[in-house]
Amino acid sequence: MMQSLLIANRGEIAVRVIRTCREMGIRTVAVYSEADANSMHAKLADRSICIGPAEPSKSYLDIPRIISALEVSGAEAVHPGYGFLSENPKFAEIVRASGKVFVGPSAETLELIGDKVRAKEVAKRVGLPLVPGSDGPVDFQKALE
Repeated sequence: MMQSLLIANRGEIAVRVIRTCREMGIRTVAVYSEADANSMHAKLADRSICIGPAEPSKSYLDIPRIISALEVSGAEAVHPGYGFLSENPKFAEIVRASGKVFVGPSAETLELIGDKVRAKEVAKRVGLPLVPGSDGPVDFQKALE
């Protein structure tokens, strides 16, 4: 079982992951922006690392900053939470290429589910129940009718 986990997110999801890790005996590393320095997730984690300014594109969405925090922390894995980088196949691939574990779907799966038409085709092919709806692009004139 892993010994340490970096949470690449903030707020409620980060707190929930930290609390679950604590129950499992896993050391946690929180990342935070300058604006979140006093936030609950930064205080609850075993270690916290500032990854940049308040603007998410310069902190929570900045893959090199997250990877740098991962390397500095020595964490074995990354939990992306939800939002931010959680559905970014490039991030998942970079984490795995660095020899760390991405806690979530593979980069290939993230690419597939990012294309909703392809994802629906795969779900249909494997027999998953689907909500009725469009099977692809709809012609504008037909939509008006």
